[in-house]
Amino acid sequence: MELDKYDQALLNGEYGETKQKMMEILLALGKIYEAEKFIEVKSVQVSGASFKTIGDAGLSWLNTLSGKAVVPSFLNPIGMPRDEWQNLGIPDDFAKKQLEVNAAYARLGIRLTCTCTPYYFNIIERGDHLAWSESSAVSYVNSVLGARTNREGGPSALAAALTGKTPYYGLHIVKNRVPQIDFHIDDPAATKSWTNAHYGALGIIAGAISGNRIPFFTDIRPNRDMLKSLGAAMAASGAVALYHVNEITPETRFPFFKKHIEEDDREVVEIEVAEIEELFGSLEADVIALGCPHLSEEELEELASLLESRRVVMPFYIFAAEELRAKHPDLCNKILSSGAKIVPDTCMVVSPLMDKAGVVMTNSGKAFTYLPGMCKATPLLGTLEECVRAGCGE
Repeated sequence: MELDKYDQALLNGEYGETKQKMMEILLALGKIYEAEKFIEVKSVQVSGASFKTIGDAGLSWLNTLSGKAVVPSFLNPIGMPRDEWQNLGIPDDFAKKQLEVNAAYARLGIRLTCTCTPYYFNIIERGDHLAWSESSAVSYVNSVLGARTNREGGPSALAAALTGKTPYYGLHIVKNRVPQIDFHIDDPAATKSWTNAHYGALGIIAGAISGNRIPFFTDIRPNRDMLKSLGAAMAASGAVALYHVNEITPETRFPFFKKHIEEDDREVVEIEVAEIEELFGSLEADVIALGCPHLSEEELEELASLLESRRVVMPFYIFAAEELRAKHPDLCNKILSSGAKIVPDTCMVVSPLMDKAGVVMTNSGKAFTYLPGMCKATPLLGTLEECVRAGCGE
């Protein structure tokens, strides 16, 4: 690989042992993917933030590191709220370890945003090179915002934060971002009434078929929240880090991509609306869990409207970034008056909250995919309105 003076100085240990180790991680990664050089990144999102996922071994490794992040760097959801975990029944021994994880990342200069949607609170521009790691965030910034990042692992993302560099390969390169598989809907008219949950269901099916290929969709006209749901589910059921929706996502409008869209010979898959509807079950819910990925402002507004003058009759958890909660106290108070709980900093997947929770009803295709394996819970997919009705015993 081609190294500039800064790269070489990092490798030589001139910026300390930790940053030398980080550069060695990135160099090994670059060689595996035959990268020609390193590039600078504008921001980093670091996963491996919940003690539930990294355990004692991960925490021990973090505590061996020193130095500070050199670019804006954000932390993924952790295993519990930073300040209110006592009210949620989080075990003391888990909380102690999680607080140690938080402290380790803070010491390294990682901002404790603790959200999978940092793009709501930071300016991300088309063409920006990033080093992000959380699957739904990677999908959103690549696909919806037109930035460029591979799906980084926790160590490689942290290495990018501490060095400001990442290998130039994969989705950083324009020619690698063209569609590789086409999806059509058998009844496009039916999609006009689809909700975020329906796009999550589409993502479950399309992600499993795509694997790590780049999908291209026609026949759908999703808004940004629907795109978030679609991409998050495809990243969970498959390994999709980038997708395109014709005339909706930004890169489909560029001549280079239009040429490939029109000329490339790709597999074409038709998905039936009936397949989407089959994913919506009829079990009786024990818990309602919303916000995977974390809620947007528009989703918070819709939820507040639906819960107004209603009371929940079962555990009802809403996961959102602390920044969003602080920005909208009136909306949050409407939600809280129903008896529902707004839980910042964590999510239903990486928190102990949903472990063995029984039947968890959600409108998230991503959560639907992850809940059985990560929480030993039974998932039930429903629209936001259906989740509210079930949670209120209607």
